[in-house]
Amino acid sequence: MSTQSPENRHGSASGTERGKTADTGGCAPALRGSAAQAAGETAHQLDMKALLRVMAGAVMISFSAVFVNVLETSPSASAFYRVLFGGMALLAVALWRRERLSTSPLVLATIAGAGVFFMLDLECWHRSILYIGPGLATILGNFQVFFMAFAGAVFFREALSLRLVVALPLAVCGLWLLVGVDVDNLPEGTVMGVIMGLLTAVWYTGYILLLRRSQRMACRMPVMMNMALVSLCTAAACGVSTLLQGASFAIPDTVNGMYLLGYGVLCQGVGWLLLSSGLPGLPAAVAGLVMLTQPTLSFVWDVLLFDRPTGPLGVAGAVMAIVAIWMGLSGQNAAQRRRALKLAGRVSTAPEK
Repeated sequence: MSTQSPENRHGSASGTERGKTADTGGCAPALRGSAAQAAGETAHQLDMKALLRVMAGAVMISFSAVFVNVLETSPSASAFYRVLFGGMALLAVALWRRERLSTSPLVLATIAGAGVFFMLDLECWHRSILYIGPGLATILGNFQVFFMAFAGAVFFREALSLRLVVALPLAVCGLWLLVGVDVDNLPEGTVMGVIMGLLTAVWYTGYILLLRRSQRMACRMPVMMNMALVSLCTAAACGVSTLLQGASFAIPDTVNGMYLLGYGVLCQGVGWLLLSSGLPGLPAAVAGLVMLTQPTLSFVWDVLLFDRPTGPLGVAGAVMAIVAIWMGLSGQNAAQRRRALKLAGRVSTAPEK
């Protein structure tokens, strides 16, 4: 799954809804300080502890695709156990912190919706990994930055940054080099793997939008409890999907059981815990750059552990794709900060560049 934190693969997400008032969710009106809060991001001092937490979380999550590639369970069952074990770990931490569980029905419905989208994301991502390998599948999942930007433009009337517009063809060129210049002689399953990888990015976009909505409602729960419930709702959706497909929940042996436990507790649980505690302490530009550690390392693990055939063109393609993802993230973050400053009345209304 995509750089990704709780909000950015598997993780920093761009603030598509930043600067808008929070949804009341049927409760008392929410505080309206989001614009000023976003505007204040530029004043953050670099917190080294936060930076190390985010880096550690990104490194840990980079092994997600490795676990998927070595597991002998079905893609659906692997997804089920990831979010089940990870959700239980997050719930244990939330209860230890004495975070409240009570909230409104609308918040719970939004969390359930996020769980469905995350289930679809994992289903497609796991299959993409099996078709084209952990590295390329994870890079494709991180193309969600482009889908997020387009969703912002369509649903929230947000302007697309020039950097993102330039990044899109760069990403396509990088993907072309990664997949193979000679498209007529691609290995079997490559096209399906790419399609599944791009669908991963689409579903992850819907997941992020609903996750943010659940965290900005007036009756929202604390972040850790919120993430625990999202994970457990995803587990329920993955369980239904596994049953409908007639796939088995059986864990073949102890080794696979340990892999599943590591996949869930380390990648879904500890990885997200580190990211959720570290990301608020970093400026968006720094967070986005550090989060690129995840797809980069996933590609490295694919080459080192699974002997992915990667020549100079493939390496160039990977670099181009990752740079394009960074350009998309940084461009939209800069545009959103500028809009937030405008809302706060701190800059002129000159057109954005």
